[in-house]
Amino acid sequence: MPRTSANGVEIDYEVFGLPADRPLFLLRGLGTQRIQWHPGFCQRLVQAGHRLVVFDNRDAGLSTHLHGAGRPDLARLFEAQKAGQTPEVPYTLDDMADDVVGLMDALALESAHVAGISMGGMITQTLGYRHPDRVRSLVSIMSSTGNPALPPPTREAMEALMTPSPAERGAYIDHSLHTARVIGSPGYPLDDEAHRELAGRCFDRSFDPGGVARQFAAIQAHGDRRPGLRRVAAPTLVIHGLGDPLVSLEGGRDTAQAIPGAELVEIPGMGHDLPPGLFGTLADAISAHTEKAEAGRA
Repeated sequence: MPRTSANGVEIDYEVFGLPADRPLFLLRGLGTQRIQWHPGFCQRLVQAGHRLVVFDNRDAGLSTHLHGAGRPDLARLFEAQKAGQTPEVPYTLDDMADDVVGLMDALALESAHVAGISMGGMITQTLGYRHPDRVRSLVSIMSSTGNPALPPPTREAMEALMTPSPAERGAYIDHSLHTARVIGSPGYPLDDEAHRELAGRCFDRSFDPGGVARQFAAIQAHGDRRPGLRRVAAPTLVIHGLGDPLVSLEGGRDTAQAIPGAELVEIPGMGHDLPPGLFGTLADAISAHTEKAEAGRA
């Protein structure tokens, strides 16, 4: 797959759809890779008239890994935040948003629709106020604002998130499956074998716990986005599951409240994943949103 320079890093990406279709960038969450976008979900978005761009964030997949930046001490990061200090981290979500703009430049796109899940939703939010002229519309899925007053993850979800990934392939796959069961959608059964196969491919393609730690530090250091979100002018859709144990429903509601005119869609049975049973619901909601935003640009 192609790679390109963007904002001082190399980004691995793939493009689907026709050049004349609505450009839509899909942004992944913490420590995940572009191959984790299900082909069936991508196909629905392409069939709905999108030129779809999927890519690996920095420190994930085949994009640049900042090994030279070291591995952040997350315990010290939390201590600094409790003391009201701004922790030093290799990069923040601002830099990751600038990566997306660099990829747009490489693809000769003046602007695009952006949709992100979890950490990817945080990056799309940042794009909305940091680069307003580059964002045609914004979709924030299973994400939050960084508001410190919001409810934390459930104890089990936090334990799954903070448990280091094993370095042995089989143990890594087992850990990935356990995490998926903990944070996944209670209304939609998990396909264990399909998850194991994909987890194995992800391990083989890129295993870098340090990169995950640097991304996590970028999230933590970014702080409360609500002041910036009040300046977002792009049409915004917020999607959140009623059964999300990792990022509480209040996080989605807080996002919609912070962005002027944002639409909020709450989905029963959805947790912190994108189950195949919801591909149609999610693709239809995103497609209707981008189509409406395009009509507003005409």
